[in-house]
Parts: sequence; structure tokens; C-alpha cells
Amino acid sequence: MDISTLTLIWIFSGILLFPVLIKIKAPYGRHTSQKWGITINNKIGWILMELPALLICPIYYILHNTNLYTINTIFISLWILHYFNRTIIYPLRIKTKGKRMPLIIAASALIFNIINGLINGYYLSNTNYLEINYYILLLGLIIFFTGLIININSDNKLIGLRLKIEENKYVIPNGGLFNYISCPNFFGELIEWLGFAIITLNLGSLSFFIWTFINLVPRAISHHKWYKDNFKDYPKNRKAIIPKLL
Repeated sequence: MDISTLTLIWIFSGILLFPVLIKIKAPYGRHTSQKWGITINNKIGWILMELPALLICPIYYILHNTNLYTINTIFISLWILHYFNRTIIYPLRIKTKGKRMPLIIAASALIFNIINGLINGYYLSNTNYLEINYYILLLGLIIFFTGLIININSDNKLIGLRLKIEENKYVIPNGGLFNYISCPNFFGELIEWLGFAIITLNLGSLSFFIWTFINLVPRAISHHKWYKDNFKDYPKNRKAIIPKLL
């Protein structure tokens, strides 16, 4: 079975999982539950589950390329840029104390990131960009960096709120895209990987964008419902993750 078939199966499995994730809240963060077994420190869990994404894709790429002076290396650099922030910088900045996550959630995310890292490492190593449409490349880069900026700015907003209030206490975030959606950090990540898929134009990056949608949309819907359930004055015109739509 070739890699394209395996990647299509990977995409199809995510599509089948999507309705399940809509119904079941992933039990970490504000949705933490003791019913999911052994728990670990949330910062340690976050770093461990994201680390394969930071390492496996670039390592695979480096080991399978004799010439690193190609546009593919720019693409892998964008990957590293995102995941260095998500794996190292972000968990060290968040202000949580005593929060934990189920070990099974961290393990599931770790397995996902191993598979996703291998798939994208393969496609970024084996796709030859001999004829590049620079208009599409520019469009993809603009979309990618727009998403990255939205993601980081939204994280900064949430981290800033934690600095002003008691740790592990939640308040309604306002300002910027928070005026329109509950989870602009997730929206930014969706935009990032859409841009990445446009830039790289391969099945691996498309599968990652689809899986990002499958993972983040249910999470955003859960966050949105949680806000509405816990704050009677929560703005009624806000959507969950996509302004005006969802």
C-alpha cells in the first residue's frame, strides 16, 4: 500500500471521528475530568504531546534530503516556526497552577503528532517544486502568517488575562477577534494550516489541514458552550470559531 493510499485512509478516519468529537468534550483545560484515569501536569503533558510534531517532521526531512538548499526547506522552516512556539514557548508562558490533564489525552495527541509528522515529513521530502506559481506561493504565505499572527495575538490576550486575575479563574475575553468568536486562537491555527496547504500543494499538508479542522472545531464548540453556560452576560452575537458562520 503506497503512502497516498495510507494518507487518504488517514483523512477518512478523521472524517469518521469528527461527529464523535462533536459529542464528546476532550477532558483537558476547562473541561478537565477525573473520569479519564491517570492525570499528569498539564504543562508537561502539553510539551510531551507536541514534541513529536516539532521533531519528527524536520528530522525525517533532514535525513531524507541530500540537498537542503531548496524551497522545501523554507516550508519545513514554517513548520518548525509554528511548532517551536506551540511546543516550547506557549506552555512555558501559560499561567496555570496545579492543572492536570488525563494521560490518555496526552498519549492520543502524541500518537497523532507522530503520524502527522511522518506523513508531512515524507511529502515535504518527496515533493519536487520545479515549477512554482509565485502568486499562489505569495497567497499561501500571506494566509499562513496571518493565521500565525492571529494565533499568537489571541494566546497573548488569554495569557494577559491570567496575569490580571487569579490563576485558574476564567473571565470573558474581549477585543480583536474575541468580539466575534470565542476561539480566535483556534481560528488562527486553522488559517495557518490552510495557508500551509496552499503553499505546499501536497496530500500530506491537505490531510493536516483537514485534521486541524476535525480537532479544533469540536473543541471550539465546547469552549463556546462552556462560556455561554458559565457567563449569563456572554455576548449572544459571538460565534465559536468562524466569524458570522460557526
